[in-house]
Amino acid sequence: MNVAIGADHAGFELKRWLADELRKAGHQITDLGTHDTSPVDYPDIAWAVGTAVAKGEVERGILVCGSGIGACVVANKIKGVRAGICHDTYSGHQGVEHDSMNVLCMGSRVVGEALALEIATAFLKARYSVEERFARRLRKLLEIEARQQ
Repeated sequence: MNVAIGADHAGFELKRWLADELRKAGHQITDLGTHDTSPVDYPDIAWAVGTAVAKGEVERGILVCGSGIGACVVANKIKGVRAGICHDTYSGHQGVEHDSMNVLCMGSRVVGEALALEIATAFLKARYSVEERFARRLRKLLEIEARQQ
C-alpha cells in the first residue's frame, strides 16, 4: 500500500523506525517529515499527510506526535480525511472497517515500537465494510462535512 507518514519532533524516532518496518513489509512509504528531532509544529506535518490522503496521492496516512491527539485534531480539519487516534490493534482495524478511517494517529509517548507496528499493520490490512449500516453512517458523515464548506 502507498502510505504517507509524518511526525513532529516528539514522534520522529518512532516514525523513522515504523517507516523502515513498513517498507520491509512491502509498503511504499512517503515520509513527509519531520526529518530530525529539531522542534517543529505538529499542525504542519498533519496538514502535509492529511492533504496527501485527501488528494489521493497516497491510499492512507500515519501520523505520530507525542500523544497523537494534536495530529488527529488537525488531520480531521481536512476535507476527506477521517483520522482516528489508536493505541490498540482493535481500534486500528475497526476504525477502517466501520468508519472508513484513512489516517491513523498514534502517540509516541503512549505506545512503543512493537505495539505501534501491530496497530499500523492492523490499520493497513483492514478494509472498509460495505454493510448498509456503515455505508449509511459514512453518508451522514460526508453530508455533515459538506455542510461545513
